[in-house]
This record gives sequence, C-alpha cells and structure tokens, in this order.
Amino acid sequence: MTQEEIKRHRVESVLKEIIPEAFATLDDTRINALLVTDVVCSKGRSDAKVYLDKSFLSPKEQSEALKQLRAVAGYIQNHCKQSEGWFKAPRFTFEFDEQLEKVSRMEELFKQISRDKETKDSADES
Repeated sequence: MTQEEIKRHRVESVLKEIIPEAFATLDDTRINALLVTDVVCSKGRSDAKVYLDKSFLSPKEQSEALKQLRAVAGYIQNHCKQSEGWFKAPRFTFEFDEQLEKVSRMEELFKQISRDKETKDSADES
C-alpha cells in the first residue's frame, strides 16, 4: 500500500466519523437519522462519495433526503474542514448504499440453496 493510499484511507475513516456529527448539528430530522455506511475518496481526495443506509426510508423520502443533502453539502464540507483543521475538505456527493440490499439477497439465496440441498439429501436417503 502506497503512502497516498494510506492517506486516502485515513481521510475516509475520519470522514465516516465526522459526517454523522455534521448531520447531528442540522435541524432537519430526515438528515439527522441517516447512517453513513461508507465514504470513498477520489485519488486526489478532492471528491468523496458518501454512502448512506436507506433501510427505513421510502423512495420518496430518499429523494427528498438527497435533495436536502445537496443543499447542505457546503455546510457539511465546512464542518469537516473546521473540525479537523484542514485547509480544504472534499466535495461530497451523497448516494444510498445498494450493497446492503444485495448482500442480504445473496445471503437469502445461499440459505435457500442450503435448504434445497438438505431436502434433496434427505429425499435421496429415503
């Protein structure tokens, strides 16, 4: 792992902690309740994608939350910059994390395959 990758991972880790703090300072309850699942910075650390958990939100609430997050992205960027004493902070883009849904679907498929195999094995023994 190169020095640049180490710095990028360090910034991502710090942002995972600071961004929820910035959310908590806002008065909007739709944003306060959002959970940050991951932060991925670009190579130069000038941009960062912030992935959010969408578990408890309807599609309409998700689009409203993204709209509101785009409006307050500058505030969140300033909050991160000031709390860490950085000269500049990355520009944020917010997305809802689809990975959690995919992982749970895959786990369910594996369970179903396991159950089907057990059923077939017990039928073969009879």
